Amino acid sequence: MDPTVGREVRGLLLNVCNDEQGDGNQGVRTMDGPVIVGTDGSAEAMDAVEWAALEADRWARPLRIVHALRHAHVGGLRTAGWLPPGPVGDARRIVAQAEERAREVCPGLTVHVGVFDEAPVEYLVSASNSAGLVVVGGRGHGATAGLLLGSVSGAVAARAKCAVTVVRRHRRDEQGGVVVGLGRSTAFLEVLDYAFGEARRRDRGVAVVHAWICPRTESATAHTGQYDEARDAHRRQAQQWLDGTVAGAVERHEGVPVRSYAVEGPAGDVLAEASREAGLLVIGGHSRHAGTAGQPRNVGHRVLHRADCTVTIVPSKT
Repeated sequence: MDPTVGREVRGLLLNVCNDEQGDGNQGVRTMDGPVIVGTDGSAEAMDAVEWAALEADRWARPLRIVHALRHAHVGGLRTAGWLPPGPVGDARRIVAQAEERAREVCPGLTVHVGVFDEAPVEYLVSASNSAGLVVVGGRGHGATAGLLLGSVSGAVAARAKCAVTVVRRHRRDEQGGVVVGLGRSTAFLEVLDYAFGEARRRDRGVAVVHAWICPRTESATAHTGQYDEARDAHRRQAQQWLDGTVAGAVERHEGVPVRSYAVEGPAGDVLAEASREAGLLVIGGHSRHAGTAGQPRNVGHRVLHRADCTVTIVPSKT
């Protein structure tokens, strides 16, 4: 992506991130179900526990901390339903430490813990049916190295029935605003409402970013000057669509500062640049037709791996 585009996105986001909240209360989104966070005892997972505790406190929901054990193997044989005492003791220690950290962060928070003899992905996907939010860390360590980012986080985000948050270390939750990546998909209503709800509870603004690309078939006219005209036309169309789409969310969430930007470039690149000044990036998740709010399925994967901030993936209900 053109470096000037990245600078433009970051500069615009800095402006909206400094906006102050209004006093409107319309369109306030509620969260049903607990906040569930998976932990493997790593530093990244502990960051996820802290983030989940703060999020549960914002939404006045209970926090459930879980550690999912894979089926044990003894002598090369899979033994479902039985676990040696060592892993169970380690698992209980892991969730006990996570519970202690959560209570330090939010002393009055309702916290439950559990250890389950299931694969992490299968358990978290199943738990998402009754959860308000599932939270995981960026990556694990030791025997679970790589579980969370690319394995657990990607698989859970692709199959969960509720929103999934992947927490980054060294996050800027309190300093950055909420950025939402929006594509032309039926998922945009859920994504916008989620982002506005997060912004309201953080007393921050929302920057809505829509990436667009001029079709390659029109590049052949570049030598005639018609390509620039085509780009201008696509830019206007993208901004008009975005402004019209965001207008409904502004009405539903009166008082939340918002700005919208149609930016030329691949969606993954544009959103990765936008994440550099964001406290939270919200994107659309899986649907029957698209992977990330109307973008190709690999966009969400690229964003998860390249984003500099915490990312929340909101699934489509269609």
